[in-house]
Amino acid sequence: MDIIYNIGIKATQLALKCTALFNQKINLGVKGRANTFHNLKKNIKTTDQTLWFHCASLGEYEQGLPVFKKLREYYITHKIILSFFSPSGYEIRKNSPIADIVVYLPIDTKTNAQRFLNIVNPELTVFVKYDIWPNFLNELKTRQLRAILISAAFRKNQIYFQLYGKPLRKALFAFEHIFTQNEGSKTLLESINYTRVTVSGDTRFDRVFSQLEMDNTLNFIDEFKDNKTCIVSGSTWPEDENLFIDFINSPASKNVKFIIAPHTVKANQIQSLQEKLNTEVVLFSNKDKKNLKHAQVFILDTIGLLTKVYKYADIAYVGGAMGNTGLHNTLEPAVFGVPIIIGNHYEKFPEAKALIENGGMFSISNQIEFNHILSILIENQENRQQLGLKNLTYIKNNKGAVVQILDYLLKL
Repeated sequence: MDIIYNIGIKATQLALKCTALFNQKINLGVKGRANTFHNLKKNIKTTDQTLWFHCASLGEYEQGLPVFKKLREYYITHKIILSFFSPSGYEIRKNSPIADIVVYLPIDTKTNAQRFLNIVNPELTVFVKYDIWPNFLNELKTRQLRAILISAAFRKNQIYFQLYGKPLRKALFAFEHIFTQNEGSKTLLESINYTRVTVSGDTRFDRVFSQLEMDNTLNFIDEFKDNKTCIVSGSTWPEDENLFIDFINSPASKNVKFIIAPHTVKANQIQSLQEKLNTEVVLFSNKDKKNLKHAQVFILDTIGLLTKVYKYADIAYVGGAMGNTGLHNTLEPAVFGVPIIIGNHYEKFPEAKALIENGGMFSISNQIEFNHILSILIENQENRQQLGLKNLTYIKNNKGAVVQILDYLLKL
């Protein structure tokens, strides 16, 4: 099976290079990986002490960030190497202040793993959630280098728990400790005789709660909102935006402000959205030329502001669950104590299930349901404040994973 895995990795490497000719995102990854070893050699001396943090993409980076920050404070003389597999993580966080060096993770071949660790030689490695690479992890274990996995979430149908999943299952045992999000994940690990596990919860709760300690003020959003009821729609796809187009173009939207943050900010898609709205619209990119108070809709044709913008929401909508792209982060608006609406495809998102059960989140499957729920929330300020408080309470009750992880690491 190890041979099959390594053949598969080689085939994947070739397929990525071929696909890169036609796909800009994949091309970024292929080119970035080609520079990884040069960047490492250039910036790491043999005398340097190092830590290695690895994330699949941007979401895992945000998940691991509270732990990364604390380790940065503790290991002040160490160089920190941060690696990503996906361009959507690397390209956005390649200048992350918590790392000294940010690189693409090389493809998981034995040669790459050996070469990478010969240069980096980390005193501690932290993987986040699920990006399990057998050759890298087995090489860490062979060299007796410390590695942990945090915010892990496993499902019964994953390859680690199947008869044919030996290579990946073996890789899990390279971690000296695994911190899981839930009891179910711990039970699955114990079913394969992995016992060095702690249910610490999801570090994302710590991450989003820390947002309340930051300055989230955006003066231009203050001006736009103008003390009116404001609905923030975050990380939307066309199927999400269609719901808002219908509602905004109806009489029900009178005296309500809307902020839409599309997942994709390509100019042609932003223009298409703007043209479908029968009201005054302002874009982030031309906000300085507009009277913001007169506009009813503000479109964020930029990235990086959504977490702050949620502060201004009276009601939030989170995209991704009306289609099959995957529900985006619902904890970011929840921490600001607002009720949330999502689509009906949220089966793989336990936090969404919990927020719905707690009563602060609503799932809709069509325009009629969307209009109904949104109208009720708009009309009753006291009710929506009570519902939003349920979401904030859920965040408060589930934070604390970072403390458990650091207690383990720093007591050894």
